[in-house]
Amino acid sequence: MSMIEQNDQGKSLLEVKNLSVAYGKVEALLNFNMRVNEGQIVSVVGPNGAGKTTLLSAIMGVLGSKGHVEFDGEIGQCPQIERMVVRGLGLVPEKRELFSSMSIEDNLMLGAFQRYRHGDRSYKDTLEQVYSIFPRLKERCGQEAGTLSGGERQMLAVGRALMAKPKLLMLDEPSLGLAPLITREIFKIIDQLRGQGVSILLVEQNARAALRLADYAYVLEMGELSMQGRGADLVEDPRIIESYLGINSKHQDVLAI
Repeated sequence: MSMIEQNDQGKSLLEVKNLSVAYGKVEALLNFNMRVNEGQIVSVVGPNGAGKTTLLSAIMGVLGSKGHVEFDGEIGQCPQIERMVVRGLGLVPEKRELFSSMSIEDNLMLGAFQRYRHGDRSYKDTLEQVYSIFPRLKERCGQEAGTLSGGERQMLAVGRALMAKPKLLMLDEPSLGLAPLITREIFKIIDQLRGQGVSILLVEQNARAALRLADYAYVLEMGELSMQGRGADLVEDPRIIESYLGINSKHQDVLAI
């Protein structure tokens, strides 16, 4: 099995070329290359502090970077966040960043703000689609977001991002802090979204579940790419099993779909 195989099957939606981010003299990300094709789930896995969140922030334009981010056919150096949102990039951050004192529905509607500003009035149809994916949110649509459980908050954060109708949905550690059964539910929903044509970049510490779900995956260590390949191949790779799946193997099995 070759790990050199590139993710070049299909139409490129996001291509990251030689992306580097430094905090002072510390290189958090060094010459990173990756690609997400339309309709794919691509996972980036790696330990804490490997640079996974830095990567997402640089793609989004939250952090200054060197290198190039090509999104939906347009190349940018150090992209601007608002422009990326308007062009169809959605990020669900690790902290979920909901408005606790606002209702679930109002939080969702905020996700469609840019569409509303640009005269797109079809967001109500999207709201119904989001409610069909997350029936629990529909049942509690008038409830304050602050009253939700951790799993429901994650569902709301994903739902809010979907309201913008993103071409690419980026998820930062969606399983963080969630109980195993809730984690499985979230990963099943991510799989369903791919089935509906949503392209997804998944950054996740839970390597087994993320690799099983991924069409293609990248392993990030100390800010650099250490391995890449099809998710199904990597999850069986002895180096991955030893590095990521050995110690926590039983726990991760529970979490994997």
